[in-house]
Amino acid sequence: MPRGTETGRYPCSILFPVFCFRALSGVYFSTMSPIPPQISCRAYAKINLGLRVTGKRTDGYHEIRTVFHRIGLFDDILLRPSDAITVHTTDAAAPSDQTNICYAAALMLRERLDAGTEVRPGVRPGVRIDITKRIPIGAGLGGGSADAAAVLRSLPALWGKSLPQDDLRALALRLGSDVPFFLGEDSALGTGRGEVLEYFRLDVPFAILLCTPPVQVSTRWAYSRIVPRPPERPDQEDLRSLLLRGMSDPLLLREHLVNDFESPVFREHPVIRSIKESMARDGALFASMSGSGSSVYGFFHDTGAAGLAAASLTSPGVRTFITPPHSRV
Repeated sequence: MPRGTETGRYPCSILFPVFCFRALSGVYFSTMSPIPPQISCRAYAKINLGLRVTGKRTDGYHEIRTVFHRIGLFDDILLRPSDAITVHTTDAAAPSDQTNICYAAALMLRERLDAGTEVRPGVRPGVRIDITKRIPIGAGLGGGSADAAAVLRSLPALWGKSLPQDDLRALALRLGSDVPFFLGEDSALGTGRGEVLEYFRLDVPFAILLCTPPVQVSTRWAYSRIVPRPPERPDQEDLRSLLLRGMSDPLLLREHLVNDFESPVFREHPVIRSIKESMARDGALFASMSGSGSSVYGFFHDTGAAGLAAASLTSPGVRTFITPPHSRV
């Protein structure tokens, strides 16, 4: 897998010139503009910088506090007109049928938009969604959620429509708790079930080494092993301030940044613990599991140091990726 590089700020592209303006949710197109023949998008992975489970709600969801932060690893998505909604992926482990979250996103959009005239009698407009998968599945990186958000913000243009940001967020939340994050930009403090978002600029001056073993961790299983812990003091959960200060003093991160899923996941999958320990031995300023696993990330002084640490993580099936310092995606 190629190493990460700094990329442009615009996650979607039209394949011919057309007047457009950019909103926080992605690219919006004037309804007076021609309908594009196809749209290509990038869906970036996220890591969780700290993750505390603070309570369980009456609706079955858990209350959490975390910071979502994008890294340079991404899936490519191509949207093309079609008579029906279909999904095609390059990863055999990802569904290419109606169970794919991108299929659900397209179907919900079509129902919400009532997307135009039938292409022929009895046939509603559709889309062919081609996904070049690079983000590992079941790895705590939000790959499926990122893909679904890319479809939500880009597909209306293919159908000659637009949708307000609030409506997009409502659809995103129906798809998953972390899907709304991927509609915005920058990092975000996530509370509630992860959908209450406060975006802020977090410049990470470290190279981020990501390592994913050939293990998938069920989010449902991971939550079943968690005993929620309300914060003893409010300041212990001020993740935004902690991270902003920790960018110049990573000792603060090692002392105070916690992922509550590590204990049960490490017990079940010791290989994930060993990856974190390997990064620490090889000079990581901070290392943590992302989400409910299985990926682990570490902060290093530069890409050279991260590369040396990656060289120690060469077991069969293990995947590594490096996002350079100060990357903004």
